[in-house]
Order: sequence, then structure tokens, then C-alpha cells
Amino acid sequence: MAVAVITPSILSRVLDNLSDAVLLFDADFRLRYLNPSAEMLFGGSSRQLVGLPLTELIISRDPLMPVLEESLRSGHPFSKHEQAFELLNGQEITADFSVTILHEVVGRPEILFELKPMDRIMRISREETMVSQQDATRELLRGLAHEIKNPLGGLRGAAQLLEKQLQDDELKEYTRVIIDEADRLQKLVNRLLGPSGMPKLRPLNIHEVLEYVRNLTVNHEGSDILIHRDYDPSIPDIIGDSDLLIQAVLNIVNNARQALGRRGNIILRTRALRKFTIGQQQHRLVLQTQIIDDGPGVPAEIRDKIFFPMITGRAEGTGLGLSIAQRLIHQHGGLIECDSTPGKTVFSIHIPILTQG
Repeated sequence: MAVAVITPSILSRVLDNLSDAVLLFDADFRLRYLNPSAEMLFGGSSRQLVGLPLTELIISRDPLMPVLEESLRSGHPFSKHEQAFELLNGQEITADFSVTILHEVVGRPEILFELKPMDRIMRISREETMVSQQDATRELLRGLAHEIKNPLGGLRGAAQLLEKQLQDDELKEYTRVIIDEADRLQKLVNRLLGPSGMPKLRPLNIHEVLEYVRNLTVNHEGSDILIHRDYDPSIPDIIGDSDLLIQAVLNIVNNARQALGRRGNIILRTRALRKFTIGQQQHRLVLQTQIIDDGPGVPAEIRDKIFFPMITGRAEGTGLGLSIAQRLIHQHGGLIECDSTPGKTVFSIHIPILTQG
């Protein structure tokens, strides 16, 4: 019988492709190694993080060091579920974690620390529910829109015929109101149906899209809103439809601008995320584009519904901008998420980056 030999390169590939964060500490609780998932979780590279003490990397609400020291002394592993942590980068997470003591034949033992963020699992579940609900809502609206379009066209045509028969200009004003309102409803229905046809996909640089949107919105008269850039220039091209992506980003930026009023800040930020899950599929590399504003935030009562059509926090709003943006990003295999508190609202657009091989 052949015996499988686990070489360092095989072990490296396994660790590199794990979705859980894996960290290795020495007996003094200083970091020796972390895998790519841990780098993404902590927001730093191995070069930046190796050598830091565990107490600086991870802050637990429950005392952690006494338990770790006892485990190191006894050599017994242990694990905990749904533990709250604050990480070095300020991020707060809830995670399951386990600790294993690795005994060297020669030398001091090491501590293997594995983190499985529950926030990611809950986010995936939330995304799946949202996509399912939006698909159902979209089909319902599409059916309703088609049912409305036919009688609306008949109504407009009848008003036009009636207008030709009328001699009194005052009466013609009434038919003109009918025609104008029918046209307005037709435009609303078309917006509900969204763009027709398939996206025209080609390689493009996301920063060109963001700069186009920025140039459209930066010089609004009477506005003191500042738009800041925080781009990662190393992000490779994505495959997308430039016009559709411009429309999606513009809808979100316009929402932010309207929420801010006459004064405030908007940040356009890009980052590359490794091994990121959208829906049920994990992608090797994902583009994250964030539109961040320091406005009053999304009202709590509509926070979970803002991507549904006709949901808006403004009396004059149609509630279609974010719904359309979500649909356009969904056509690119991506998703938009929103995290909002008073003083900071973040819309995060995630789109897979297709790589060779």
C-alpha cells in the first residue's frame, strides 16, 4: 500500500486555501505564522503582523490569557463557541475558536490558534435570503409592469384621439394632463423593469468608473460635499459593463449626496479581498468598492429593506435607485451590502475578479 507523504508545499497549499483563520504562536505568545485568511481578517500582511504578541492582535471580552497559559502548561486543547473579540484593526467579530498545543521533539511547544468568524456565516445566510427575496420581488414587479404597460398605452392613445376631437383649449388641457401622467407612469414602469439586454462585458479598470462618477458629482453648485479617494492601484481589471457599473455607483453616490445635504464627506475606497464568499460561491479574488459617507445614516426602520423597490427614507424619493444598483451589480455576479450607523454609512460593492488559470 502506498503511503501518502505530506510535503511542505502540500501543507502550504492546504493552509493557503483554508477559509478559517489559522495563527501559530510561540511559547511566549508571539505570532510566528498566519495564513491568507488570517491576513484578510486582521487587515495586514505576514510581514506586518509576525512577531506581535497575541494580546495586541486579539482582545477578548472574557479573560483569554489565563486559559491559554493553562492549556500551554497542561498541553490540553480547548475550544469556545461564539466568543466576542476585538481585533488589532479595530474590527469586532464573533467567532468560534480552538487552541491546540503543538509539542516539538526538541524545543519549546507552540500554540495553534484557529478562528472561524460566525459573522461571515451569518452574512452568507443573510445574502442568500436577500438575493432570494429580491429575485421573487423582481419577478413580481416585472409581471405587474407588463400588465400596467398595455392599458397605459391604450389610455394614452385614447387621450390623444380625444384631444384631436376637442375644439375647446380648456378641455384640451385635461387631455394633456392625462397624456403627461401616462408618460410619467411609463417611465416609472420602465425603471421598474430595469435595463434590457445582457451586459456588454469587457476588461475595465474600476478606478476609471469611479473617476467618471466623481467628476459627475464633485462640482454641484451650492454644495460643500468633499469626495475623497482611497484607491488600491494594484487591483487588476475586472470583467464588466462600464455603463452599467457607472449607473450603479452613481445611484449610490447620489443617495449619499442627498443624505448629506449641503455639507459632508464621501469616500470612494477600493480593496482586493481574497477567498471571499458571495452567496454560496467562494471566489479566489473579489473587488470591494466602498462608498462611505458621514451623514445621518439610514433610518433604522428601513435599514433591512433599502434594496427593495419603492423603499425610501426621503419624501421626494422614488425608492428605485438602490434597487436598480443592486440589480446591475447582480448582473456582474456581485452583491451590494450596507452597514449604517449615524455618522457613518458604508455601501460595499463586491464583484468577483476573474483570474487566469
